[in-house]
Amino acid sequence: MDIKIEPGDSAGVVAVSGRLTIHTVTQARAALASAMREEVTALDLSGVERLDTAGAWVLISQQRALEGRELALTGLNPEAASLLETVERAMPVPEEVPPARVTLTGLLDMTGRRLVDGVNFVLALVGYLGIFLHRLGRSIRHPSEFRLTALVHHCEEVGLKAVPIVALMSFLIGVVLAFQGSTQLRQFGAEVFVVDLIAISVLRELGILLTSIIVAGRTASSYTAAIGSMKMREEIDAMRTLGLDPAMNLFVPRILALLVMLPILGLIANLSGLFGGALMAWIDLGISPDLFRTRLLEGTDINHVIVGMVKAPAFALIIGVVGCHAGMQVKSNAESLGRMTSNAVVTAIFAVIVADAVFSIFFARLGI
Repeated sequence: MDIKIEPGDSAGVVAVSGRLTIHTVTQARAALASAMREEVTALDLSGVERLDTAGAWVLISQQRALEGRELALTGLNPEAASLLETVERAMPVPEEVPPARVTLTGLLDMTGRRLVDGVNFVLALVGYLGIFLHRLGRSIRHPSEFRLTALVHHCEEVGLKAVPIVALMSFLIGVVLAFQGSTQLRQFGAEVFVVDLIAISVLRELGILLTSIIVAGRTASSYTAAIGSMKMREEIDAMRTLGLDPAMNLFVPRILALLVMLPILGLIANLSGLFGGALMAWIDLGISPDLFRTRLLEGTDINHVIVGMVKAPAFALIIGVVGCHAGMQVKSNAESLGRMTSNAVVTAIFAVIVADAVFSIFFARLGI
């Protein structure tokens, strides 16, 4: 296809000749785009030997691309004019959405809807917690229904495989606390109190909190993905058809595995954090391991350990219930699975942090 601008009056004309078909559409589009100057107002198509729907699409697209200017198509035979008209009618026209007006009524309506959705979501989580407790009680009364093999498998996935990342994270947190604490306390000649800083921070808050956040990222997503995939493949419907209770077979082993393993992971995190802090205190401050251990035993109350460990079962329930609930909300498409998996991780981490804040206020009120 050849494109040229014919000299004439002030209104420029681009003469198009050759075949304007699907085989030349890429070349034609690039050539027309480079030839469209401000003075061009018409395309002479009398030299076009053949025109198909792809060529018609290029011409109409070029017309619409010239905002504020009109581009006339001349020299068309009746068949080409009819084809252009048909393609133009078939091309989608973007709808102009009027900008939404922010009013007080609309703002209150949106706030109310989100509040109701939030309350319904919390009630749904409470309902799933009730389902778990009910099925757990039934498994105690009827041990033959309990899936011990599934429990052991999930304990390995949730706990054993998470030990390296939890231990490394806690070790580094202990190192950072000791280094930053020594930098500040050295100004007051109170370097020895870095032991108290590390012990209280790790045992009471950071050990179990950061462990729960890591477990929420690993486990809530895996629970949602596993249950959601079964939901997509209609395996859960098949379980119900076979008389198998999905809650007993899917929820109880997973949540119970978290209840068993999260306190153990929290204990490992505490030990790793103390070891990292002791190592950095020895390197940076010259506090020997014996002095660190003596100061730790004398200056740290056992209540700090109890406060940290009491949070573990609550965090485990939150992570497990959120993951199982999100998995059951997956629809029959991959987009829904990805969205619910990311929602489960965000929700679980947010809920764990909120629960930790509630526990901190509660224990502060009790004076523990």
